[in-house]
Amino acid sequence: MSQTDDQSVAKHPGGHVAHPQLARHKAHGVHTTMAELNGFNGRLALTITNGVGTMWCAYAFTGLTLISLPAAIAAGIGPLISWIAQTFLQLVLLSIIMVGQKVGATASDKQALQTYKDAEALLEISDNVHRLIKLNNQMTEEIQRSLGAAKKG
Repeated sequence: MSQTDDQSVAKHPGGHVAHPQLARHKAHGVHTTMAELNGFNGRLALTITNGVGTMWCAYAFTGLTLISLPAAIAAGIGPLISWIAQTFLQLVLLSIIMVGQKVGATASDKQALQTYKDAEALLEISDNVHRLIKLNNQMTEEIQRSLGAAKKG
């Protein structure tokens, strides 16, 4: 066990030593999307993403693209298809896809938090089981010593 592991080990009554992962788990917490921000660029990117990745932005982009629709229709099939592919789909679907990604990231963060809580509970249960086994072994040894002393006496 390394020195850092020794520092994070919690000792319980009866000499039981908790697994170091318990302390590390409590110290670091769950990793979420927001926890991954790093510096100015990360905050700026998240701000822009949160602004563009809204349904209101998709509605605004739809309105913006519809301004050029009459000119695309008047120009013929080729420009109309180009307008649909390059203007409408790219601007509007960009925002809608970003909304979907935000919804997915939020769901993923909730799942990560639940998994974290479940793992934390399992680590605590495991630690309690180890403590009880150690206590049981100590009591069994005491009973065996008492029985050995009673046989001699």
